[in-house]
Amino acid sequence: MSTISPRVRPGTVVNAPYSDAVAEPNRIDPGVVAGILDEVYAACRDDTSGAPADYIPELAAVAPDSFGLCLATADGLVYRVGDTDVGFTIQSISKPFTYALALADRGLDEVARHIDVEPSGEPFNEIALEPDTQRPSNPMINSGAITAASLIEGPDEFERVRDCYSRFAGRELRVNDAVYQSESRTGYRNRAIGYMLRSVGIIDVDPDAVVDRYFRQCSIEVTCADLAVMAATLADNGVNPATHERALSTALTERVLSVMTTCGMYNAAGDWVTTVGLPAKSGVGGGIIAVLPGQLGISVYSPRLDGQGNSVRGVAACRELSRRLELHFCHVTRSARTAIRAEHSVSELPSRMRRSPDDAAVLAAHGDRARVYELHGDLLFSGAERAVRAIEAASGELDALAIDLRRVGEVSVAARGMLDMLQAELVPAGVRVALVDPDAKLGHDVSSLRPDDPRGRVFIDRDTATEWCEDIVLARHRPPGTHPTTSIALDEHPLLAELDPGDRARLAADFGERTFARGETIAERGDQRSGLYLILDGRVRLTFPGTDGRTHRLVTLSAGMSFGEIPMLVGKPFVNAVIAETPVWVAVLSPAVFDSLTEVHPKLKLALLQRLAAGAYAQMEATVRTISGSH
Repeated sequence: MSTISPRVRPGTVVNAPYSDAVAEPNRIDPGVVAGILDEVYAACRDDTSGAPADYIPELAAVAPDSFGLCLATADGLVYRVGDTDVGFTIQSISKPFTYALALADRGLDEVARHIDVEPSGEPFNEIALEPDTQRPSNPMINSGAITAASLIEGPDEFERVRDCYSRFAGRELRVNDAVYQSESRTGYRNRAIGYMLRSVGIIDVDPDAVVDRYFRQCSIEVTCADLAVMAATLADNGVNPATHERALSTALTERVLSVMTTCGMYNAAGDWVTTVGLPAKSGVGGGIIAVLPGQLGISVYSPRLDGQGNSVRGVAACRELSRRLELHFCHVTRSARTAIRAEHSVSELPSRMRRSPDDAAVLAAHGDRARVYELHGDLLFSGAERAVRAIEAASGELDALAIDLRRVGEVSVAARGMLDMLQAELVPAGVRVALVDPDAKLGHDVSSLRPDDPRGRVFIDRDTATEWCEDIVLARHRPPGTHPTTSIALDEHPLLAELDPGDRARLAADFGERTFARGETIAERGDQRSGLYLILDGRVRLTFPGTDGRTHRLVTLSAGMSFGEIPMLVGKPFVNAVIAETPVWVAVLSPAVFDSLTEVHPKLKLALLQRLAAGAYAQMEATVRTISGSH
């Protein structure tokens, strides 16, 4: 059974995979993607079938049960578990990278004159060439790789090879001299291949020098984390996602990945393509790389090999990751992109629930503890991973969050599972999650989660989800001993409270009181003005019809607020319906009394108009700010 490297814990996530420093995650551990990697690692760890390569003595001497697994995203993050810092030689995983350098040096047509791109159907070290052209079948078998090494140009050809590999890895790579010496002492078959190639004119230089270069490139030492970055560089169209240095052109990257798809796994290529579905390359040192273009690279290190010369655990781990994360390139047909369209705190874009001054102050101070993440596009693994990563990174500072899925198209099974895992992961941290998912894209309808479910709730629109998040922040951060204002007396209403006592009493006497049941319509859209309404208890909702056929909330008002003032001031009908959201108690100043104040109490009318104008402006400003963020 393999042991986990003491330098890296399971589930570790690092931004610099080649660093010698101990990397610690800076978020909830282990994280959704890292947790999936841990599970795949654990599922494959106990398989001790196969054996290390023994035809090179130094390879037979490695620790047979070492096991490392990495997944690197195309934007430079590396998830890793196990022995990911253990050095081993790259062996045949070098072949696509030397082929890439040969293409860059000589061009597609010149390289194609020397090396074909067809699967061979023969063992990787077969001493044979195509009968009609005398070319090696492809650059992923030894004859093709030795030919590619012969095509490298420059005063120090091997140093250019090493520099090329180092650009892909993002750090300086070195030769393991012991392995090189071992390969050189026992590499008679490869020397035979070199002389065969020279005899038919496929290579036109000293075969001993070319084969020695090939031995050196195979002996370059890497780690599993290095290989993950090299694979991610291929995934990112030839740009190293950690250093941002271009290692290969986009066109040549496509060529290399195409050959890896058909020839990279030797005679197991057909089974690999059908069950894993990723361009890949294996090496007899125990490494495997796999690439999902535009999204990620995978690397595995486990020295025990199967009969095809591929890592037993490596093949199993890649197959399981492909299945779990739906990575097969025939399934992932659209390019990956960041799934987060926008994000903001509830203090930046509040709900349409108008809050009391005390509650508004609490949200101003603590509103950054609730955030809304708006996702868009097709939610496949890569987009879901980036969204989950961003949410996890912020979750330590949050009480609640809302994930808005209304602009999301396809949701893969892997993405759905990752978001479910995210919700479960955040529960112990006290973070509750609202899903804005009216079409149940994640499989949860509005009624599927109970109000007391610790994971959170499902809502049909972002506004009510934002309000729910605000309520959680308020419940946790109101000053001790304080409670939300739910009921006030008429003379405590802000519209009257600052008037002098005589005016306040005089005006209060002109108000009548009314009650409305929950759901009752107080005013229809288009109704003539019916009074100035001061809310003393309960909540009312102003609504408007949307282009989607649904009725939407413009704003919710509660005790201490008012409505009906605009129709009263300008004499126009109601432009929004007004519905009792809860049982409501209001004080109403009739239009006749309101109009009569102009002559009976002009100073009182002026004071009332000033306060109404200030309140209407504040309400309009808050509403515009909220609506502007919802489009």
